Amino acid sequence: MTALMERLGLSALQRLDPEAAHGLAIRALRLGLAPAPGPVTSARLRTTLAGLDLPNPVGLAAGFDKNATAIAPLSRAGFGFIEVGAATPQPQPGNPKPRLFRLTQDRAAINRFGFNNEGAVAICSRLAQRGAGVPVGLNLGANKTSTDRAADFALVMEAARNHVDFATVNVSSPNTERLRELQGKAALAALLEGVMDVRGATPVFLKIAPDLTQAEIADVAEVANAAGVAAIIATNTTLERNGLQSPHSAQAGGLSGAPLFEKSTRVLARLSTLTDIPLVGVGGVGSAQQAYAKICAGASAVQLYTALVFGGMSLVGDIARGLDDLLAKDGFATVADAVGSKRADWL
Repeated sequence: MTALMERLGLSALQRLDPEAAHGLAIRALRLGLAPAPGPVTSARLRTTLAGLDLPNPVGLAAGFDKNATAIAPLSRAGFGFIEVGAATPQPQPGNPKPRLFRLTQDRAAINRFGFNNEGAVAICSRLAQRGAGVPVGLNLGANKTSTDRAADFALVMEAARNHVDFATVNVSSPNTERLRELQGKAALAALLEGVMDVRGATPVFLKIAPDLTQAEIADVAEVANAAGVAAIIATNTTLERNGLQSPHSAQAGGLSGAPLFEKSTRVLARLSTLTDIPLVGVGGVGSAQQAYAKICAGASAVQLYTALVFGGMSLVGDIARGLDDLLAKDGFATVADAVGSKRADWL
């Protein structure tokens, strides 16, 4: 796909309802109508995350491919790793529409999807059939109507453990009522114990919110250390609305994209002082410079999603190649050498 074609396609998609545009983007990927350079890699970019070999540290965040229907084309889009889902034990429609809002002036989005997905059975069936490619993980969720949400995470973990390279416990979505309460120290410890009991050999990641206090961040680090979590993803979307310009800025839901960058990076840096668990930096990554900043703040890898709405799939390769250049410019032989090198700037 040429740059002109991609720009025209993005322009057309941005005239549509955001959720409809997202559905068309997934369909375009499956039809091969998107850049497919294969994983962008180099000796500098190759790295490991929780024992997984990554061709580069630029990953796709959960939420883009909720139902694992586009794993093959996404594996060819330049990502170093991919996270699909979230998956819940039972299929669920999610919250009423409209539930996705594009904040163009802010390079951001607000969503209140509510874990809409086709359920663990369908999603794990697709994961079981995936071919070779970059590492793929599944974001674990709980059903809205569940009477035991902690048990839901273990159910999905058990269904997925033989079909994924990692699984992420997502207790940080703001769009399922009272879900974030599972980030409390005792509740999180019990939930993780249940997941770890059924994970087999699958590395378990934990995804946290950016709206935690410093004391809550310390509690998360303590629980994650004790539970044997393989990586922490920092962070999910925020409930804050500071400084937004777009007409939809007052919509309920989680805010992602550029306005989240500074807040999520500060949480990441703080967390990196409290644990040696590898961290994945998410929130506002839309350029090589921002990916590099997350790494220098303490991330071993990064993920993006909202930036693709505005920059297209070619952004993935641009970020990876730009990151390679930035590492070389500062004299780092590998990504791992740069991790945490400028942490103090964010504390």
